[in-house]
Amino acid sequence: MDETFKTEKHIGISLGMIDSLNDGLGEFSTQICEHIAAVAPAWREQSGVTFHLHMPARWHGRFGPDVAYLATNKFQGYWHLQGLRRFDVWHGLNQLGRTGPPIGTRQSLLTIHDLNPIYHDAEREAKQAMRKLKLRLRKFDGVTTLTRYVESDIRKHLDWRGPVSVIANGARDLTSHAQQGVAGPKPGQFLLHLSRMAASKNPQCLLELAAIWPEQQVVLAGPPSSDSDRLMVQACERGLSNVCVVRGVSNEQKTWLYANCRAFVFPSLTEGFGLPPLEVMHFGKPVFLSDRTSLPEVGGAMAAYFKNFEPHSMRLCIESELAGLQAKAPAIRAHAARFTWDRAAQAYLAIYRDLLRLR
Repeated sequence: MDETFKTEKHIGISLGMIDSLNDGLGEFSTQICEHIAAVAPAWREQSGVTFHLHMPARWHGRFGPDVAYLATNKFQGYWHLQGLRRFDVWHGLNQLGRTGPPIGTRQSLLTIHDLNPIYHDAEREAKQAMRKLKLRLRKFDGVTTLTRYVESDIRKHLDWRGPVSVIANGARDLTSHAQQGVAGPKPGQFLLHLSRMAASKNPQCLLELAAIWPEQQVVLAGPPSSDSDRLMVQACERGLSNVCVVRGVSNEQKTWLYANCRAFVFPSLTEGFGLPPLEVMHFGKPVFLSDRTSLPEVGGAMAAYFKNFEPHSMRLCIESELAGLQAKAPAIRAHAARFTWDRAAQAYLAIYRDLLRLR
């Protein structure tokens, strides 16, 4: 028997009251949980560790039988008890909500993805959001985050003096995945934007770009929402026939859009990381980002950056940088390949090993 197997150990991985597994936060949660489920049998056999996934009951079983499942409820934000079990490690996968580690947890960490309220909320609301997060953070011993930029925000706006581990997200390589064409966009000729279309993603400026660049097709893709509805109405009212709004994009359609776009445009105002730009980089596509928050850290020298969102300036940036980025396709693919979910998951597992003092 392995010497490290002394007593049974328990690690809790909390998704909290997460609403969806299909957005960026859902992708992060899904990838981390899938990797944990894959190693769970070996950890149990070698070190006596059981992983428990804390999530809404409708997703119990989603990650297979080798992990245990714990249900979430709204009262856990006030009093979180998981029976008589005491957890050796508890990891909150996001900063949302109020739920902390269960009573009796020995060591805990929280992943903070971003402090976006300080960038797009009114000052009063932003301060209130930071106060709430500070209160939740008091329940945890350590913090992880996705970029150095967010680490600096955490130290500045949350007055956190404890340890912070920076672990970059992965980005799936979809180049070999199935594709389904999308009606309207002309392959190889359209600029693509993919997001949830919220105001913080700044899709409005792409309507302005389309208005002064009528010969350039612009595709805005994302989930059905009031935001995408509003953009579609505005494009129609302004007679922007070169704008195509695609709602409810499947994985196969997303892959087709990535593979067939001329370039990817992502003028987001605030990002904790930014997965779509890296996903499309796997296809070697030119990527144009805003120069705000974490995006320059993620895109590095393999992307071009909008210094402002005046439409003529944006068009000039695209036209002047496009050919150079197209010539860098192999380097762009190599840059994206550095960001893998396996590497991210292994970094979190290494933290658990350190906290449990496993060899």
